Amino acid sequence: MPNQRRPWRLSLFIVFFLVATFFNPSLADVGTAAHYSPPYLRYAATACFGNDASQFPTDNLFAAAGDGIWDNGASCGRQYLVRCISAATPGTCNPSQTIQIRIVDRAETSVSRPSANGATIILSNTAFGAIANPSAASVNIEFQQ
Repeated sequence: MPNQRRPWRLSLFIVFFLVATFFNPSLADVGTAAHYSPPYLRYAATACFGNDASQFPTDNLFAAAGDGIWDNGASCGRQYLVRCISAATPGTCNPSQTIQIRIVDRAETSVSRPSANGATIILSNTAFGAIANPSAASVNIEFQQ
């Protein structure tokens, strides 16, 4: 019966199409980002790499890990793609900009204090200014390792 239609194929295609359309998996997490100012390293050492000034990328796109990603220091050296997705004040984000940052410290013990407490990631002033208006204390971000 080669000419006989197989309705299960159409049903299977429809199910696959609906799953692919409505269940788009995302590999990114969401959280908040604040910023902190120099000095990033003074008399105290960073929680990740001590007194080594070479830990800071030359483009100044680095961050301190908040408690949500600190993971007992396992986040040290990790690199994340970070994008601003929203803020309390409209127009704060630069949504077309995604940056890559490196974790070099722990927010809780950093030399400089963050602009807002409890953030997932504390970005350097340079990194924060690349994705959002630097006058904002914090923004909502999407980030992925």
